[in-house]
Amino acid sequence: MKKLSTLLSQRPDLLRQARLANLAFAYETLAACAERIARAHLTGSVTLSAADPDAGRYCATLVALDGSQSVIEEHFTDEALMDLADVVALVRGHPTEEVTFRIEELAEIFLAPLRIELEREGVAIDPTAARNDITR
Repeated sequence: MKKLSTLLSQRPDLLRQARLANLAFAYETLAACAERIARAHLTGSVTLSAADPDAGRYCATLVALDGSQSVIEEHFTDEALMDLADVVALVRGHPTEEVTFRIEELAEIFLAPLRIELEREGVAIDPTAARNDITR
């Protein structure tokens, strides 16, 4: 059985590990999305909006501003959009903010800076993760 004082003394390290685990999940999620976008040759401006029940939006949305909305919907499930919106919110630090970007630049905008942050924290991107990383 652990003592309360032991857990409290470990708290800073545990919080750092939890943050790094969340950043690693964000990296994997963004890498998978970037790979999907590249394989499908998706291009054009999109707006990503997180779920916001107060605004009547119960699922994240990815709206094509250029091109076909049906093509976006063909490549992203509701669950994938929720994960994407969650990790973009984590990376940007704004949970309900809408963000507009060119979909083909997702890796450059979100994945590359995340990789730099992980490496700065001493995290090595392993080959399994690196195979999904189209920024290299």
